[in-house]
Amino acid sequence: MAVPFLKRTRRIFFRLLLFAIVLLPLWMWLAWRLTPRRRLVVAIIDKTVLTAQGQEHVSLNWVLNQEKFTRNNTDLYQRERDYYGFFPLSNDKFKLKGLERFSEDQLQRLSNDADLAYLTDTYGIYGNEWYKHKNEKERSGIVYGGMSQQDLYFLKLMQARHKLIITEFNCLGSPTGDPLRSDFERSFGVHWTGWIGRYFDSFDTTVNKELPHWLVNNYRRRHNGKWPFKKSGIAFIHRDDRIVVLEKGTHLNKEFPYIFSDEEGHSHYGLPRRTRYNYWFDIIEVNTSFNHTIATFKIDANEEGLKELKDNGISPDFPAIAVHLNKDYRFFYFAGDFCDNPIGLSASYFKGAGYFDWLLYNRQDPHERAGFFWKVYRPLVTKILNDYYHLGK
Repeated sequence: MAVPFLKRTRRIFFRLLLFAIVLLPLWMWLAWRLTPRRRLVVAIIDKTVLTAQGQEHVSLNWVLNQEKFTRNNTDLYQRERDYYGFFPLSNDKFKLKGLERFSEDQLQRLSNDADLAYLTDTYGIYGNEWYKHKNEKERSGIVYGGMSQQDLYFLKLMQARHKLIITEFNCLGSPTGDPLRSDFERSFGVHWTGWIGRYFDSFDTTVNKELPHWLVNNYRRRHNGKWPFKKSGIAFIHRDDRIVVLEKGTHLNKEFPYIFSDEEGHSHYGLPRRTRYNYWFDIIEVNTSFNHTIATFKIDANEEGLKELKDNGISPDFPAIAVHLNKDYRFFYFAGDFCDNPIGLSASYFKGAGYFDWLLYNRQDPHERAGFFWKVYRPLVTKILNDYYHLGK
């Protein structure tokens, strides 16, 4: 009797498994299709779009699509079309459709029509990246980029209209000019220290092809031609071209920068208490009369690493997410390249996809960047947008 029972149990199990594999995704897709569309006009500014895939704003588009936010009463956002900035074409050609072409009256109208502004990337496009014959690991002249007077004027208009503003890493760094940077800092209570940084999984120039030549050359220029690093670690770059390298073991107890969230970040915005971060970031200071911090970068350096940081005026702890939520306006500054993650939009068409994030990236790979989207960016920005949408209702 036991054998037939086991066979029946096995058949039931495999039928349930087949049901889950085939029907659950269908139900998730139908649930997404049946979710009502919600109008939320987002002015997306992205000046670093090398391909039509819009990598630097794809994470935002994922959230907008998943939440069924629309740019008008009917149309979902299209990542290759619905933004202001650099538009790549074929054969080294491009179009510039940023706010620089707007008059003051047009910016006034845009600030009236838009519900929120999001500066995802103002670093821009450089000749070595755009023109095929150039070496993309070397520095070169800029094609387009930097925060413009029109960008900042628009942000101030949005601030004056008590609307939501989200900005990210490098809107304050090069190539944004000093006067505009200072104006932004005074207006929004965030100060850039002049330092940016990034984790690299190897400093071995013969192994890591993503290691910028200019970074290595600038270090060698100040250190008698030496580049003694081979392991993983964190590179810090100052606006004056100073380079500080902290290497695993030599300077660091833990090779990655970590983001620690406070109680508000964890309980309200769904941030992990602690998560690795392995991409670009900037080191900022926050004016506490404007903003408060809900998440903090921490560099776990040993005694030698702490000395290196101190000698260069770099704090091992600095804000990761600064927030202003008063009635006058709502503002977030992400001190990292949060919106640039190696993801696609396919999963955004399935309601509840976040519950199955463990299927969509490799949790065992500490260098996997897609995990940051699922663990940090998706819950954070989803909550920000939904809070703001319901506030308007």
